[in-house]
Amino acid sequence: MSRNFELLQKIGQQQAFFETQSEAQTILQEPLPVASSTLAMSDTELEELTKLVQRVFMLPGNDAPHVVPFMATESGNGCSFILARVGDVLASHVGATICLVDANLRSPGLHSQFGVENSHGLADALRHSDPVRAFARPTSRNNLWLLTAGSSPEDAQALLASDRMRLRMSELRTDFDYVLIDCPAMNVSNDGIALGSSADGVIVVLKANASRRETARQALQEIQNAKTRVIGAVLNQRTFPIPDSIYKKL
Repeated sequence: MSRNFELLQKIGQQQAFFETQSEAQTILQEPLPVASSTLAMSDTELEELTKLVQRVFMLPGNDAPHVVPFMATESGNGCSFILARVGDVLASHVGATICLVDANLRSPGLHSQFGVENSHGLADALRHSDPVRAFARPTSRNNLWLLTAGSSPEDAQALLASDRMRLRMSELRTDFDYVLIDCPAMNVSNDGIALGSSADGVIVVLKANASRRETARQALQEIQNAKTRVIGAVLNQRTFPIPDSIYKKL
């Protein structure tokens, strides 16, 4: 059966993908039940994203990350689509509070996944002193919140690299149990890498049959050079079977 998403969790698995343009699969021992979602997706997409949520956010003990930027290697990889649905699926399985943050100030898209206007969001929170929660809006799930990008600033990169952004990140970590951040694509800016320095790790989003091998390997190297933890890479829109040669590398 073909799958739409796959998480390459270990660094060795990620490097295997970058070397072969294929991907590795992690076997789950006790998969979560597939819960209903408020965002449109196929049964296969829901099943795959449920597995992704378990692998990343529902680890036993204190190992699970709680503040995670998602960044695509290139524009058009579907980062906003993946992040919105990961947040929705996570909210359907836990009672904890979750905030989805659109930090792609240059080209915001997370708001469109929820069918709301991009107003009164992160950029505004970086310019004003009101509590950050005042800029977030609830979604149809009572434990899932959305912080849109807000007014598009010309000084987007400076705002994301500012002390104010670091304070807002700390505030988000305090106010919410999970914070998932939609970042600009790495071929556009290094904002995601900067945000990763104050996060628990990053997830890289690639697109099957579109992401270039050398670009993906360079992106991984840049993240590692910044001493940021790579939790995994999500291969979006995969339609081909996993080669046996990859299983042997697990």
